[in-house]
Order: sequence, then structure tokens, then C-alpha cells
Amino acid sequence: MKWGARHLAICLLAGLATWAQAGQNSNHPNQSTSQGDAPPQTERPTLGPRTGPGPDAGPLTSTTTDVRRLLRIRTIYIESIDNSLSDKLVEALGKWGRFRLVTKVKDADATLRGSCLESRHLKHVHSEVYISDRNGKSVWQDTVYRPYNPPALDQAVDDTARLVAAHLAQTVARAERQ
Repeated sequence: MKWGARHLAICLLAGLATWAQAGQNSNHPNQSTSQGDAPPQTERPTLGPRTGPGPDAGPLTSTTTDVRRLLRIRTIYIESIDNSLSDKLVEALGKWGRFRLVTKVKDADATLRGSCLESRHLKHVHSEVYISDRNGKSVWQDTVYRPYNPPALDQAVDDTARLVAAHLAQTVARAERQ
């Protein structure tokens, strides 16, 4: 009986040692076991090569209600928007150069208006931007959510302005190809 208990204990210990070694090797599949191989590499898993638009473009969240009216717009008046988004849109759209920005509503073909609300509890900025023609009919709109803290609220608003300008540029480019 003693011999059987000892034999069982030895088999259990050998099994545990084998199991522990197998578990250790499966946790590090890139490590080599022979001494002549290359040093182990620790690469993080990825979902494959990055494709599609760059990080500044973001997902296209804009909607065009009338492509022809959008293409006819030459001058835009930008109304005041919370968190200085309107100032940053003036900069972003001014750099693009597609539209002439005017300071009076009566001189504009269209008006850009919207909101840029921050949620301190959720730590994100929710912005909605609309372009409407002289008659008040909707031409284009975009909705952007950006996290902040980090980055700072001002940086999130800058990102929002760049995204809105990029989405508008993509929409106009697609409309001109049609």
C-alpha cells in the first residue's frame, strides 16, 4: 500500500510539473527554446495594417441634404458657437480656401450655425454644425463627439473644428466627382 501511495504522489508531482511548464510556454509563444535562435520578440497583437482615412479624418458623420446647393455655395457666414468653436471653424475653413468667409449674413450664400456642448461628467464634447442656405433650408450637417481631459477642452474643440472641416471637404470632393 505504501508503494502505491508513493507511486501515485510521484505521478501527480510529475504531472503538475509538466502542466506548469506547458502553461508557461503557452504564455510566451514568441520565445525560442533553443539557444542558437534569435532573441525573443515581444510584439503586441494588432488587427492588421491601418487602412482608410487618417486619424484626423475620423468617421464620416456628416449628412448632405442637397448636393447641388452645397456645390453652389461660395460665401459662408459663421454664427457664434459655444466654446469658441466658431473661431476655430473660421481658421479651419479659411485655410481650406473653398469658401469665402463673410462678416454679414446678407453677404453670404449660406450660414453655418451649431452648438458645442461639453459634458464635464462624461468628459466629452458634443458638437453639431449645420449649413443652411439663404432661405433657411438645410444643406449639410455634421455631428462630432470628442473626448477631453485628456486632452484639454480647448484641444478637443480644435480637433472638432478640424474634423468638421475635413468632413465638409470630403463631402464637397465626393459631390464634385459625381
